[in-house]
Amino acid sequence: MRARAQRPLRTLAVLGAAALVATGCSSGNPSPAPTSTGAASSTSPGTASSSTTTSTTVTTTRPPTTTSASTPTRPSRSCGQRLAAAMTPSQRAGQLLMVGLQPSGSSTRLAAQVGAQHLGGVIYLGGWSGGTASMARTSARLQAAAHGSLLVAADQEGGEVQQLRGPGFDRMPSARTQATLGTTAEQAAVRTWSRQLARAGVTINLAPVADTVPTSLGEANQPIGRYHRDFAPGSPSTNARYVAAFVRGSVAGGVMPTLKHFPGLGRVTGNTDVTTTGTTDSTTRAGDPYLAPFEAGIAAGAPVVMVSSARYPRIDPANQAMFSRAVVTGLLRGDLGFRGVVITDDVGAARAVAAVPVGQRATRFIAAGGDIVLTADAGQASTMLGAIAAKRAQSRSFAAQVDAAAARVMDLKAHAGLVRCG
Repeated sequence: MRARAQRPLRTLAVLGAAALVATGCSSGNPSPAPTSTGAASSTSPGTASSSTTTSTTVTTTRPPTTTSASTPTRPSRSCGQRLAAAMTPSQRAGQLLMVGLQPSGSSTRLAAQVGAQHLGGVIYLGGWSGGTASMARTSARLQAAAHGSLLVAADQEGGEVQQLRGPGFDRMPSARTQATLGTTAEQAAVRTWSRQLARAGVTINLAPVADTVPTSLGEANQPIGRYHRDFAPGSPSTNARYVAAFVRGSVAGGVMPTLKHFPGLGRVTGNTDVTTTGTTDSTTRAGDPYLAPFEAGIAAGAPVVMVSSARYPRIDPANQAMFSRAVVTGLLRGDLGFRGVVITDDVGAARAVAAVPVGQRATRFIAAGGDIVLTADAGQASTMLGAIAAKRAQSRSFAAQVDAAAARVMDLKAHAGLVRCG
């Protein structure tokens, strides 16, 4: 089981609003602690066999200073940049994949794949009912393959979307019901639910939903409104308050939260998981008031944002959001100032991306400025890794993007206490 102290997670509040900057770092298995959890330049590959076998000591990162009028002092690289620089290209690429595990799947087999392909994350899918003790054993098996540095994720929003249940997990109400609690009680409840996830070895929760469904659309909105996954229909300001409360509660409970589904699925009718029809949002634009819940979540400290696979022609008429540099780099990283980790919605089984070749689902997202490719189908990892390697060999700019993404992922892991910096 991953056992990481909650203390590093208290620093997550700075990750969403500012660049991920760490003190000097050394990789390696952190010493056991109570269970808890939620662009760099291209560098030459190191010789370490994994990110957890190389130690590097550097000075604390400081703002650039000048020792004389003509000789500036170069700032130290972040912990994640140094850890990524010590990896081989294949190890960096592996950090950019998160693959799914179903209850019917073999965690032993997946653990072997994690180790062989240097995968950075696993997500529990399909509905698990064994409770916290059973999940903790599965998480421990997976973590052992990654030397304790694995991102273990779950979709634990509440209501219809609660992947982990059974003894030790409270039944979480829907977001709509959560929004009747008041933000103080909501934050406290989320802290409790997050601690339950932490005891199960989960480090990252793919929640909260920051989408707003217009009241005129209501339950005709298949991905969100139908299941009451938004906190308050028609009210981005109310959603913003509850999103921020959920983020704060998650961080306090030792789990990294994830804002989704940027820039919003509230104005579509079709569910991108099962259809390509009705998945174009012709309204959302840069500066849209419906972006307020994402901005609030970032300000509250969310270190991860999930990008949808819907289309937003007023932002980018040519590409789906997750493949759009205008959305990922321009709007999210630029206009909203997000400096954390960007993850895809599922690209393994989702109908919305079925026409895109598997390898391109990874390379196009990374080229847009993204970091972690989430696929429900672990069998796709080999194809994605091959595509990343091939494009890296052809393009120095893409190689730099891979290295930057790997550094951001490692910075995230450092702040979560999954790898040690100091």
